[in-house]
Amino acid sequence: MHRPTQSVVDGSKASPKDLPSIDRLLRSSTGAALVAEHGHTLVAGEARDLLQTLRGRARDGTLLATDLLSEPLGAALQARIQARLAPKLRQVINLTGTVIHTNLGRALLAPEALAHLAAVMAGPNNLEYDLDSGGRGDRDSIVEELLCTLTGAEAATVVNNNAAAVVLTIAALARGREVIVSRGELVEIGGAFRMPDVMKSAGARMVEVGTTNRTHGRDYAAAIGPKTALLMKVHTSNYAIQGFTTSVDESELAAIARAHGVPLATDLGSGSLVDLARWGLPREPLPQEKLAAGCDVVTFSGDKLLGGPQAGLIVGSRATIDRIRRHPMKRAFRMSKLPLAALEATLRLYLRPERLERDLPTLRHLTRPLEEIRAAAQRLLPAIAQALAPRYRVQCCELKGQIGSGSLPVESLASAGLAIGPVQARGAGRALETLESALRALEQPVIGRISEQRLLLDLRCLDDEAQLLSQLPALSRQLS
Repeated sequence: MHRPTQSVVDGSKASPKDLPSIDRLLRSSTGAALVAEHGHTLVAGEARDLLQTLRGRARDGTLLATDLLSEPLGAALQARIQARLAPKLRQVINLTGTVIHTNLGRALLAPEALAHLAAVMAGPNNLEYDLDSGGRGDRDSIVEELLCTLTGAEAATVVNNNAAAVVLTIAALARGREVIVSRGELVEIGGAFRMPDVMKSAGARMVEVGTTNRTHGRDYAAAIGPKTALLMKVHTSNYAIQGFTTSVDESELAAIARAHGVPLATDLGSGSLVDLARWGLPREPLPQEKLAAGCDVVTFSGDKLLGGPQAGLIVGSRATIDRIRRHPMKRAFRMSKLPLAALEATLRLYLRPERLERDLPTLRHLTRPLEEIRAAAQRLLPAIAQALAPRYRVQCCELKGQIGSGSLPVESLASAGLAIGPVQARGAGRALETLESALRALEQPVIGRISEQRLLLDLRCLDDEAQLLSQLPALSRQLS
């Protein structure tokens, strides 16, 4: 390691000529240990970038001679390597109050799904191999029987998300022809994904019927013509129109579709496989109900209310599903082995519906008793208050959360948690932003929400209190 020719004086500045060479830095005790652990390529690259950064500081007059001593220089190199190897995708603690949070990965996978995923991915698997015949298999067969059992469908196929499911369904059944849909169902979901754009990208012409708030069966019937290929219903899961409204349910629409010889598809978006009203939650339409009502195709998500991985599930009549499965775009949208394994394990949980509240994390969070959440707030209050003193005051509070990801948007979940506010009113906004940033900077980031000059930590989704408490010393150091 390079050593300054003169004794180091506190505050003395270093010049570019004082920097060691890359070779000397790599041959230092710290550099050699890092090379042994990580290999020459990574360490040499980070050493080069580190010295370039220090050279710029030396030219600016901000580099101290003490920065070039063995210990700080070695520590700086080690920190750069750790930062380079740190994953971008990290586990966070969701205290936002939104259970199925789109920005935080939506549904949590059940332990059974995680275990199955790890076991299957650790070696070769029968993704497209038929163990009975010894010949080529179809990856859809991994979950098709489960989906048919749970929904009553004749056949099923899966793709990588529900947007793909809708696009593929329209492309397979109506490309070059017309799809009739109510004006009140021309939804836009996150990322400006709009139903009119979906129709266009699938190569179909959208025919709007009715008005924003009222559509009748006669509107669909009058619009059907020689070029009509599909009638479509879209569940408005991310908004609600209230007041003077009328819509056509699937049973009435199915009769119209059959009378004119065209199929009926419905998109349930966040779709659930069980009646949430059983647990005191607002009811969502079920795929099995829509199939029983006469729909030829039903599409829904795997990573929202279903509680599994990102997936688009397509169930329906055998003839219709076969058309969808044979479409060339199916290969582009197909699921890979990782989410497919997780989906299979998640669907198996639904074969034991009496255990779902315990086995499925999403449902467990949605149905967590309010008294249990309040008790958690009381337990955490003293430690968090001590960690944030004297700049912030902490108190228990009643909160309103939400299901999230466009599911039941006008419904709220009674919850509880902690409200944190600055002791000093002056600069309160900056103080809250500082605290919010400090929480995000923890080894396992903590994500809350700021509302009415308070940082709110909703505890509905906190499974491991010790995980949060263990990070309080680091939070105190950041804020000191």
